Amino acid sequence: AEKGKAYSQKLLDKKVSQGRLTAGQREQILNLIHPTANTEDLTGCDLIIEAVFENQELKAQVTQEAEQYLAADGVMASNTSTLPISNLAQASKDQDKFIGLHFFSPVDKMQLVEIIRGQNTSDETLAKAFDFVQQIGKLPIVVNDSRGFFTSRVFGTFVQEGLRLLAEGVHPARIEMTALKAGMPVGPLAVQDEVSLTLTEHVSNETRKALQAEGKERQASPADAVIQTMIHQFNRKGKAAGAGFYDYPEGGKKQLWSGLSHWNKNTEISEQEMIERFLFVQALDTVRCLEEGVLQSTVEGNIGSIFGIGFPAWTGGAVQYLNQYGLAKALARANVLEKKYGERFKAPTLLKNKVSAAETF
Repeated sequence: AEKGKAYSQKLLDKKVSQGRLTAGQREQILNLIHPTANTEDLTGCDLIIEAVFENQELKAQVTQEAEQYLAADGVMASNTSTLPISNLAQASKDQDKFIGLHFFSPVDKMQLVEIIRGQNTSDETLAKAFDFVQQIGKLPIVVNDSRGFFTSRVFGTFVQEGLRLLAEGVHPARIEMTALKAGMPVGPLAVQDEVSLTLTEHVSNETRKALQAEGKERQASPADAVIQTMIHQFNRKGKAAGAGFYDYPEGGKKQLWSGLSHWNKNTEISEQEMIERFLFVQALDTVRCLEEGVLQSTVEGNIGSIFGIGFPAWTGGAVQYLNQYGLAKALARANVLEKKYGERFKAPTLLKNKVSAAETF
């Protein structure tokens, strides 16, 4: 808790040094932050946001410990990035007052907050959450509940595509450079290091278990194999562990780890093909989110993709990218990509319907 406050102090000190804040204003803000290890200090809170590790049992325990101290009409929220809110809400005594508030890392730089409505979340709770996000100067989008919601789910497809390209033998430097040329802010291997390989492995195991409980199967992919090899064969777990797809020399600049030559076959693939794989895999999944009702509107899909996952701003957003491409052309391209690379490029029915009706999104 003290470390969290110290991070806030560092951000505020920077603003003071830039003349964007007075020392008095900095103290005023810091006095509002009360680090504690005592749950009773939450007494009377209007809003409690739980942000512990992505583990359903742990989140249930924290929810039950904390929510007894909520104000009478207070809201309990989870900052989960992948676990379905309706499942997490089962630990709550008031499911109608439980909601997802998914902040993006680093929180001080990322504008978007994804508000996730569970099956039993009330309109009043949703309105309060929306109001809170606007009060703190962030940009809210509202999505309906599902595994990975909208942003984590779609962003995951981008990172996975990068790992698949590595598994196919494409040079890692080409993968990173092409993602940047496409307009993504960071390459997929660098992102995977930031997220940590162990967290990705944990989330995919949890997802597999949850799907098995529903009688469904999660197929392992070449991307999963890359993650497992990196962790269990090479003991490279990501940036926090000091070694992942990149090396992180003390005081030096990170650089791609030479051991990635394990996969490199200098596979021939054009830059344009790679760019379209990165963008189509995300855009098609965004359309699936619209089709499934995870997203409520095209606008939220476009805004969420640019501000939440860094989808290239030049496109106007993940759905607008397909509009610009020309939906009939995009459908034909998706069919070609599906034949070459598999199911993840399968055109959603909603896209086919738009093309048949000669409409755009």
